[in-house]
Amino acid sequence: MEHFFRHEFGRLVAVLTRSLGVRRLDLVEDVVQAALVQALETWARRGVPDDPAGWLYRTARNLAIDALRRERTHARALPHLADGGEREAPPEARFADEIGDEPLRLLFVICHEAVPDGSRVAFALRTLCGFSTAEIARGLLTTEANVQKRVERARDRLRDLDVDFASPAAPQLRARLDAVLAVIYLLFCQGCHATHADVPIRRDLCDEARRLAGMLAGHPAGDAPAVRALLALMCFHAARFDARVALDGGLVLFEQQDRSAWNWGDVREGMAWLARSAAGDELTRYHVEAGIAWEHCRAATFADTDWGRIAELYDVLDRIAPSPVHALNRAVAEAHRHGPQAGLDRLAAVAPEDVPARYPGWHAVVGELNFRLGRYSVAEGAWREALRWTSASADREFLRRRLDDCRRVPGLADDRERPRRSRRNDGAARRNTDSSG
Repeated sequence: MEHFFRHEFGRLVAVLTRSLGVRRLDLVEDVVQAALVQALETWARRGVPDDPAGWLYRTARNLAIDALRRERTHARALPHLADGGEREAPPEARFADEIGDEPLRLLFVICHEAVPDGSRVAFALRTLCGFSTAEIARGLLTTEANVQKRVERARDRLRDLDVDFASPAAPQLRARLDAVLAVIYLLFCQGCHATHADVPIRRDLCDEARRLAGMLAGHPAGDAPAVRALLALMCFHAARFDARVALDGGLVLFEQQDRSAWNWGDVREGMAWLARSAAGDELTRYHVEAGIAWEHCRAATFADTDWGRIAELYDVLDRIAPSPVHALNRAVAEAHRHGPQAGLDRLAAVAPEDVPARYPGWHAVVGELNFRLGRYSVAEGAWREALRWTSASADREFLRRRLDDCRRVPGLADDRERPRRSRRNDGAARRNTDSSG
């Protein structure tokens, strides 16, 4: 039901926006949200209808008509909705010779050049993908207040522009492609590492991201090396989904995954997309990330992983798209090459203001590297900090198990009472993680 509502929210917003125009996005979002609330109340009493999508469309459409009738200034929009009065479900997308998908079309509209980059992505994730402010904040490594400001800024700008929803020209599509890809990429990432769900992987989100990217690749305006590279990246990650989750729903560490459970059909598809992405001289973050994922896929065992090559690729990635998460992954690669202390030294070199203090993955890695060095009290502190910022059930359970591992270590109390000099050295990584960023 959650997946259905999330998917239908974006689709209904796109369909109704086509009729009412971008200036009335507030009204569209309100009536779609109200339709979903009505569905929860009505379906709980009467059961789910045979055509739930059609039920939602008719309800949202009727709510929009009622709202417009109360506002004389919007009377001209009524005929656009009245034309579909006998329709039982949202109309099939028809975008002339352009993009043949309603949500994807609205995504290109939202990614208008006049809307600031960060605002485009936040607004698209909120409006079309149905993500909460907290989910977007985690995905963008920022605060919820900042996300809310970005969403409002994008909404205000689109309202002022009153852009034409029906006819973005081919040059506009190409100009907005990077922003559209950024949204699809974050949609997939949120599915790969669900931050607000009872399951560690949201395959519905990943499948939707792959669907949108596949539609782009099949269109002249989107058949670009970056799109193919993103598809390769998604295929390589999707291949490992079954092995990442244990039978009890818990997370399985990469080094413990059963590679025979990987979907090698997805790997082969990713290889084909990666080969096609090499056309031309364009190198994007998606190319480099796909290359990193391919290095993991081609290793016969975890021990056979070419960590030197992966470290080199992370260096390239950090030059193309600087991010503390890339620095973190580079440190992990270094730890696998030269030991956990080498990884911690890498993290210690990150400027304190660049450390993402609210990102649980940072603290989880700091905890793991210190644990492997026998610095159990430091590891415990880092994992507790990671738990503080983690909301996903599987991630929280994994961190609790690691904390239990700390408690079972003999002499942990002695570790906490080590000489001041030793504790000062061990605390270097913790000071980094305590910095705000």
